[in-house]
Amino acid sequence: MSASDDQADVERVLAGDISAFEGIVRRWQGPLINLAYRFCRDRSRAEEMAQEAFLRSYRALAQWRRDAVFSTWLFALATNLYRSELRRIPARVLSLTVSLEDVPEPRDARASDGGLEDRDRDLAVRRAVAALPAKYREALILFYFHEMDVTTAARSLGLPEGTVKARLFRGREILRNKLPQLLAVPRLKEA
Repeated sequence: MSASDDQADVERVLAGDISAFEGIVRRWQGPLINLAYRFCRDRSRAEEMAQEAFLRSYRALAQWRRDAVFSTWLFALATNLYRSELRRIPARVLSLTVSLEDVPEPRDARASDGGLEDRDRDLAVRRAVAALPAKYREALILFYFHEMDVTTAARSLGLPEGTVKARLFRGREILRNKLPQLLAVPRLKEA
C-alpha cells in the first residue's frame, strides 16, 4: 500500500475520474472492515460500517489537507464514524461491554506442553480487550491490533498524544490484573 498511489487516486477523483476511487477501496477495504469488526464484533455490521466510511471519505476527499498521509486521514474518519455508530446503536448481545469476570476461560486450554494453545491465548486476550471500557479498548485496538504509533492513533481518535498514552497505560494495567486469571491453566498433580 503506497501513499503515492493514494495521492494519485485522490487527485484523479478530484479531477473528475470517479473510477479512481476503486483503487482506494481495493487497498483499504480489508483494513477498514477489520477495524470496524474490532469495534462491533459483527462481520456484517463491520462491512456496512466500512462501506459508510468509504462513502463519507468520498464525499469529503477535498477536505483531506495532505498534512498527514491519506491512510491516517481515512482511518481517523472511519474511527470517528465507528465510534459514533456504536454510541447510536450499541453492539448486540455479544457486546463489547461484557465484564472481564464474565469472559470464559478458553475451551481445552491444555496444549501438549501443558500451556495454552496460541489460538486460545490470542482469543482470550482479544476477548479481554473487547471487554475493556471503550476509551481504553479503542486505544489498544489501534495501537496493538492495527499497529498504529501513538501519534497516528491519537489523530484517529481525535485526542492529544498524552491522553492516548495514558489510556494505553491504564488499559494495559487493567489487562495485566485480569489476564492471569483468564489464562490460568490448572496443573495436573504429579504422582
